[in-house]
Amino acid sequence: MVNTKKLLKKDISFNSLIWCMVFAILIGCRSKIKHEETSKDNIKFEPTVESLQQYETPEWYKDAKFGIYCHWNAQSASKSSNSGWYARHMYQEGHPAYKDHLKNWGHPSEVGYKDIIEAWEGDKFDAEKWIGLFADAGAKYVMTMAVHHDNFDFWDSKYQPKWNSLNYGPKVDVCKEMRDAAHDAGLRWGARTHLGRTYSWFQTNKGADSTGAKKGIPYDGNDPSYQDLYLEKASADQIGKEYNQIRHPLKPSEAWVEHWKNRIKDLIDNYHPDHLYFDGALPFMNDQGKAGLEILAHYYNHNASRHNGKNEGVMVIKDIKDHGYFYEGISSVVLERTRENDIVHPMRETENSIGPWFYNGNETSYRSSKSLLHEMIDVVSKNCNFVLNVPPRPDGSFDDATKTILRDFGSWLDQNGEAIYSSRPYNVFGEDKVRFTVKGNNLYVILLEKPSQDKLIQTLKAWKETDIKGVELLGHNGPIQWKSSKEGMNLSFPDELPAQLAYVIKIKCNQSPNLLPFVKSGSEDVEKINEKNKQKYGADGDGNHQLD
Repeated sequence: MVNTKKLLKKDISFNSLIWCMVFAILIGCRSKIKHEETSKDNIKFEPTVESLQQYETPEWYKDAKFGIYCHWNAQSASKSSNSGWYARHMYQEGHPAYKDHLKNWGHPSEVGYKDIIEAWEGDKFDAEKWIGLFADAGAKYVMTMAVHHDNFDFWDSKYQPKWNSLNYGPKVDVCKEMRDAAHDAGLRWGARTHLGRTYSWFQTNKGADSTGAKKGIPYDGNDPSYQDLYLEKASADQIGKEYNQIRHPLKPSEAWVEHWKNRIKDLIDNYHPDHLYFDGALPFMNDQGKAGLEILAHYYNHNASRHNGKNEGVMVIKDIKDHGYFYEGISSVVLERTRENDIVHPMRETENSIGPWFYNGNETSYRSSKSLLHEMIDVVSKNCNFVLNVPPRPDGSFDDATKTILRDFGSWLDQNGEAIYSSRPYNVFGEDKVRFTVKGNNLYVILLEKPSQDKLIQTLKAWKETDIKGVELLGHNGPIQWKSSKEGMNLSFPDELPAQLAYVIKIKCNQSPNLLPFVKSGSEDVEKINEKNKQKYGADGDGNHQLD
């Protein structure tokens, strides 16, 4: 006779074993997934291209879209309209900046850049006022010019203890005050560094006139008492000719490379920037970017140590010929006065200025609020952030024209910012004078010119009326009349529209607009715009030295 109780007990034990095994497998899978997620958030970056290519664009940066910074140092106080690269040009016989220096200061063998620094007054610098202006303008992150090519630091610099902003100009720790004010205002803060090019860029101070009454008399940069500002004297083999000097040094000394690394690490370790900028790719030209790779790994690891093991720091470098070593994917990319022609992945950053890089006293050289805002809209539609340079006066205050531009940005973004912040690109960036962005199930159609009574959007010609829940014009009370046809979506506007720098139509859809059909229409080519910027401003902001 079969013992059914024994069999039943055996079956129960077997089933329990099976369920235990399944449960263990599930727990193991969950632990593995959790471990993989944790590992992804706890990447230890090594100073190699392969390791640094694990870099991912932080979410805060994808959402921010708009940042502001300032070119500001003793060059702003040069009394010259050629202020962009004044510290270099004032030592180049015959250059307009050299001529201005003779007129305003004296001969560079007697009165040099050090004397301009010592005479510079930055007493109207006020970090809280600066941040207030930038926050009101709609910026979500701000950056401080930590060091330009002129070798002058804007922080309590361990490796540049004399020539920094605590001793001259504003006579405060500018990086600290800007960082603290930015964080108090809920903004991210970053640091911009141009020091990688200083070794070759600033060697003009070692020259002398080749003609005239002062022929052969060494400029003050030859005085060893000021080598901490003016650098060691480099050979022609180390810095090359003019073409190389304004890019990255060919063969800097080992001492300078170590100095550069220590100085940037000092900035990172003590000021913790959310955003770090190199004016070029990875220095230097003789090490395949080894020093730069070391700094990138240090920055990412330092940032991750402050964010639960996940890097939230944004590093940007430039892909410019002979401008250091550029490796794809190790960081984000910044474009100097240049826009992309189409949507890019991963996202990038475009930097531009209201006019010249440094203040030159000529407000008529500024671009209009409309043209600057349209550039921001254009680059955001192409999956880029827009960073605007607003140069202060020498004393640290802003002129009225600059304040007007900032107010115009702020007013427009107060009303229309939902089309910009946290948006993502549409399937196409735009058509003619129209740009698109997407957020959730909303498509934002941004009109760069005031529409007539009717506006046809050809890109949306394949949409059905059932795809749309509603259409509205931001800043206008009441719905907007619309109709779909074979030609496109036709929008009908009120007879009287208030003047705006751009008009935003919000189309509420039943699903993500990127899942709906679209037709690519003709769009503006920005190559001519980029070339015009290049010719008008040049690398120094004064129209000289093109960086191809």
